Amino acid sequence: MNALRYETDVDGLLTLTIDRPDTLNALDAEVVGDLDDAFRRARTDDDVRGVLLTGAGEKAFVAGADISQFPDLGAAEARRFAERGQAVFSQIEQMPKPVAAAVNGVALGGGCELALACHLRTASPGVQLGQPEVHLGIIPGYGGTQRLPRVVGRGAATEMILTGDPVGAERAREIGLVNRVAEDATEAARELLRSILENGPEAIRLSLQALRASDQPLETGLRHEAALFGQALATDDATEGATAFLEKREPEFQGR
Repeated sequence: MNALRYETDVDGLLTLTIDRPDTLNALDAEVVGDLDDAFRRARTDDDVRGVLLTGAGEKAFVAGADISQFPDLGAAEARRFAERGQAVFSQIEQMPKPVAAAVNGVALGGGCELALACHLRTASPGVQLGQPEVHLGIIPGYGGTQRLPRVVGRGAATEMILTGDPVGAERAREIGLVNRVAEDATEAARELLRSILENGPEAIRLSLQALRASDQPLETGLRHEAALFGQALATDDATEGATAFLEKREPEFQGR
């Protein structure tokens, strides 16, 4: 992976760093391909328990797509371009392990869409996030029109997408676009993930699966939740969690 650094620590936390600071970590075919490869590998890597995604340098998380390629795309090619990015970002969203984006610089266009595909987001105080595509006469193509309303609500998403104006970190936190704002967004994301990884691995996996069903009609989601609750209660981790609680000690989860 030439555009991406893949580093796992002893706690099972994988840090993925998009390493193209000279282009403000712009998304091109190589970056999208490397993200695809990295998340496929992380999904089945037993040494990986959670993923932190960030960008190299201090200016950008991901500034957006590589716009220089757009004039050469016809309608059919543009559709395939969007579908390719959507497939990779959906893979991130559907990861059975928690994924947090540390937005350490601007996250615009595809960069904002990439952050939205992650389960959690932290941001440094001075960053901006947004979908400025209308300024270029186009619309978001990597899931922005679909994920942004689900995260911040239709009203805030409509304003961001139709004006193309970005929001700052504090406004992003107010509308739920980021979970935490901290001077060191990467360390904040690391702390958030480590607090999650103290819990049962199966409970985390099943919770992420249940949360994805929240986009469905309520009754469908409730049935899905009940089925997953049954699966969770049948695990060894659930027995250990209840036993540890009754014995007033910390649980020792095994992920089964």
